[in-house]
Amino acid sequence: MFWASSKSWSQYPSGYGQDLKLYKGSQILLALQKIPQKPRIHAITRRDIPVSSNTLLKIQTDSAQWPNEFKELQPTPDVFLSALGTTRAQAGSLAAQRAIDYDLNLSLARTAKKSGVKTYVLISSGGVSSKSSFPYSKMKAELEDAVKALEIPYTVIVKPGLLLGKRKDFRLAEAILQTIAKSLGMISKTWLTEWWAQDVDIIGRAAVAAALECSEGKRQEGVWMLGPSDIMRLGKDTSG
Repeated sequence: MFWASSKSWSQYPSGYGQDLKLYKGSQILLALQKIPQKPRIHAITRRDIPVSSNTLLKIQTDSAQWPNEFKELQPTPDVFLSALGTTRAQAGSLAAQRAIDYDLNLSLARTAKKSGVKTYVLISSGGVSSKSSFPYSKMKAELEDAVKALEIPYTVIVKPGLLLGKRKDFRLAEAILQTIAKSLGMISKTWLTEWWAQDVDIIGRAAVAAALECSEGKRQEGVWMLGPSDIMRLGKDTSG
């Protein structure tokens, strides 16, 4: 999706190939739409989605064309937010997943850099490592390293833990962990849950709050890694 006004922003959804309303990309869009300044939002998606009156929707089913769609945006976005991602099962293979999670994400980040974007926000994942033997963890870490190397003035990498929220597809292991997190949260969210699991709406608000701080000059240029404590602070502070 793209946010454009006197200062322009951009954001791509997660949940590739699924119902956007269920994932963190939609939560970023909701947070953008609630900003008091009412910026104009340009959304580029693979399917029709509910949007606010200040959102211009562009449906492009061929995601390989998204970087070209980005280039055509006027004015050029100052801020780009990416929550783009899929799973191996949804993509059909590890190579197909990497084509989206790594290749497409990096292509969009490079396009954003060339277009003059000043702030880049990537929704990544906590606990990833380029030395990991797990392909997903290794891929996420490699993407983080690649976007850092682009040296976009403000690079924000959001690293949540377990995502709490409903999905269209059922994942047994995740469902078990979510049940545990919710049960512990009933005792104490602060001490027993928030450090390893976060609600997707809080993650979305935190991503937008971090982008705002950068665009308003409240942060020094460079890389800003947002861990669980940062996510909870920024997400709660903007929850209204």
